[in-house]
Amino acid sequence: MTAVIDTRRTRHFALVYAALLTAMLLGALDQTIFSTALPTIVGELDGLAHMAWVTTAYILAATIGMPVYGKLGDLIGRKVVFIAAIGFFVAGSVVAALAGGMGALIAGRALQGLGGGGLMIISQAIVADLVPPRERAKFLAPMGAVFGVASVAGPLLGGWFTDEHSWRWAFWINVPLGLLAIAIAMVALRLPSHTGERPRLDYLGTVLMASAVTCTVLFATWGGTEYAWSDPIILGLAAGAVAGWAAFLLVQRRAAEPIIPLHLFRNPIFVVATLLGMLVVGVAMFAVVGYLPTYLQMVHGVSATESGLLMLPMVVGIMVTALTSGALLGRTGRYKIYPIAGTALLIVDAALLSQVTVSTPLWVICGYLMLTGAGIGLMMQTLVLAVQNAFPAREVGTVTSANNFFREIGATLGTAVVGAVFADRLTDRLATALPVGASGTTDSASLTPALVRSLPDGVRDAVITAYSDALVPIFGYLIPVLAIGLILAVMLKEKPLATTTEN
Repeated sequence: MTAVIDTRRTRHFALVYAALLTAMLLGALDQTIFSTALPTIVGELDGLAHMAWVTTAYILAATIGMPVYGKLGDLIGRKVVFIAAIGFFVAGSVVAALAGGMGALIAGRALQGLGGGGLMIISQAIVADLVPPRERAKFLAPMGAVFGVASVAGPLLGGWFTDEHSWRWAFWINVPLGLLAIAIAMVALRLPSHTGERPRLDYLGTVLMASAVTCTVLFATWGGTEYAWSDPIILGLAAGAVAGWAAFLLVQRRAAEPIIPLHLFRNPIFVVATLLGMLVVGVAMFAVVGYLPTYLQMVHGVSATESGLLMLPMVVGIMVTALTSGALLGRTGRYKIYPIAGTALLIVDAALLSQVTVSTPLWVICGYLMLTGAGIGLMMQTLVLAVQNAFPAREVGTVTSANNFFREIGATLGTAVVGAVFADRLTDRLATALPVGASGTTDSASLTPALVRSLPDGVRDAVITAYSDALVPIFGYLIPVLAIGLILAVMLKEKPLATTTEN
């Protein structure tokens, strides 16, 4: 396969690339946009008991869809798969926007997720179809920055739509953008057609993979929150996850067109880059994004909108290092130094964050957040590029989706572990710092920023100190994990970036 679009000559590439970035942004935004709108949504739809499913349904469907989209793109061509993914996403947005109850909303979110997983995977794979690896880094870098932008812009937009208009507009806005992306793809996107024998999708492997992912995500999401870790439901989910993954691996050995071919794991670049993505990008990014905004609200008393704005330095850090490293990659064709530098920077950053106290100025915390973004920006799309460069063009969709798939699993499990450790530490510290039953604050699940601000000065100070002491040391716990990541980064084999799409 040769390069289909010469990025220096064609008038279509800029339009196509804009559509790909839009698709990536839509898929990434909808993982976070409803975090600030959920209280209003569940109040209007009387769905408090099912609130978690608004987010879980999207993550589940997106994660399950990733490897399927990657494989289908390799088998039948990415243009039709890309358009189908946008179609699912737009249809899900319409269903959710019109929802009159939680059942319809959750169904719409699942349909959105089914499309959203494809938007993120196929967009990266299309860039690989059109641009040689040596030039590809500067186009993949903005795609990596999209995730950082979405992590901050999502909650801000969700809160703004809810406060100023209606939460339903967070769905309606996807419709014109999605239809525009479809129109551009139909007119301007020119990719190789796939002809030959009828493609054979691994249906049994897909079902087993979906079952294993469902058990894994629900185990990580519900454990320690909805149910105790010793609850039979959680233990059953754990057993189901182990059995599901074991059966999936057995089926992949025999399938004619496996969803995740096992020969990928014989490639050291794929193995090391994927482990790095799981341990470093997944855990580090989502631990910070998931818990620092609430920390800022609880400890520093800022509003939800202000806490989102205070995360902007992380986005700046991601964009600066992603774009800079992308440009340098295009010049040198070498990538190994960036994961090493990114992981080392995150180790330093974790050490700094672990020393934060209630009296640490906000500008210092913002500086640490910029370091977090800088470390992630050096790694996120560099790892995707390294994996794509290690395999022939005919497998680029499969390897791209597999790398993203395992990173998503790592992020889910990492976030769950951090959350469980934090909840246990907070409960213990509240019990030690406060008299039993003092203003009801010994129940960590009942803490809200508004409640903390309403407490008497002495009790409020004790709660703030307990919250800080419970969360901040966890960043130090990440240092050994990141140290393993640094060892992996040093072990990452470097294959010079190819100058054509046929690698």
